[in-house]
Amino acid sequence: MDIAAMRANFAKAAAAGDEAPLWFYAHLFLTHPETRQLFPVSMAHQRDRLFAALGEVVARVDDLDSLVPILQQLGRDHRKFGTVTEHYPAVGASLLATLEHFDEEWDEALAADWTAAYELVASVMVQAADEMSDQPPWWDAEVVAHERRTVDTAVLRLRSKVPLPYRPGESISLETELRPRLWRYYSPANAFRPDGELEIHARAQPGGPVSTALVRQVHVGDVLRLGPPVDHMRFDPDSDRDLLLVAGGTGLAPLKAIVDHVARNGAQRRVDLFVGVRLEEDLYDREDLTRLAQDNPWLTVTVAVSEDEHTQFAHGDVGEVVARSGPWGSREAYVAGPPAMVDDTVGRLRQQGLPEERIRTEVFAPSRPGPDVHGEVTT
Repeated sequence: MDIAAMRANFAKAAAAGDEAPLWFYAHLFLTHPETRQLFPVSMAHQRDRLFAALGEVVARVDDLDSLVPILQQLGRDHRKFGTVTEHYPAVGASLLATLEHFDEEWDEALAADWTAAYELVASVMVQAADEMSDQPPWWDAEVVAHERRTVDTAVLRLRSKVPLPYRPGESISLETELRPRLWRYYSPANAFRPDGELEIHARAQPGGPVSTALVRQVHVGDVLRLGPPVDHMRFDPDSDRDLLLVAGGTGLAPLKAIVDHVARNGAQRRVDLFVGVRLEEDLYDREDLTRLAQDNPWLTVTVAVSEDEHTQFAHGDVGEVVARSGPWGSREAYVAGPPAMVDDTVGRLRQQGLPEERIRTEVFAPSRPGPDVHGEVTT
């Protein structure tokens, strides 16, 4: 298999911008119209997701140890769309047709390599999906509480009829009937509970159809669909190291789940939680953060306000406040929030000597892709 040639071929299609995914979907829907029902009514938020996902596969095609777990997760996750084994050949045929269309140097050898690669991808995904046949493709969850905390932020409490197991730091894809077949990733803000209740933090994003619906249109009593969890942050529940948690925006949610896990399993480790906001009014979860600090003597909560020098809290970017509150070399760190905040904080922690293998991150941004071609993103 000529991986270099495959990557060069894919780069030509990717360089065509919107034309390549538009050509792919046109080919797929014309040749196999039954697949249209798997995708959103509007493809406006969909087109660029396909090649983002394919790019991930191409980048790892020579590293099966890294690629196979991703493909297995994709296969399990695709069950919620109604994807069945028969759909995979249709997608493969349209993929090869697209790659050929945008490459004048396409030949039989390249076609054979792509066919073999796609058959491997499909077989891993199908097998992973088959192994989950005794599990539901999605979980129905009722909205039992909905609180608008700021103009663009809401905290929702959901209760799934059948409990959905997940670990702290994992993300769960979510769909509302207000935006059918548009799934978005959200990290629960609490550890798993046997009663199936979980807390979701949503921030309405400009042009974000799902996040806007969750904040402004979803009401108590509505039923949402939840997909299987994805391990973005990879929390280690067996570690006994003290924890450093750094949040920006709704990146607070998965870190609250970690705090909840520690509290529910008997606090045997120290936890420092830093929460960064631009202005005090952006601190949408202040009341619960105060409660957590009061109820748990092993937990310290520090709020950093970056754009108000007269704040009652620590002043500065959260990464700066974390750095001057250290050292943190003995800790295990989890950092979640906007890309710039995550990069700044991680850079400062590395400068202080915290080993990279003990820093885990999750980026919360409007364009962050989920793990499939259906265009799943987080808030």
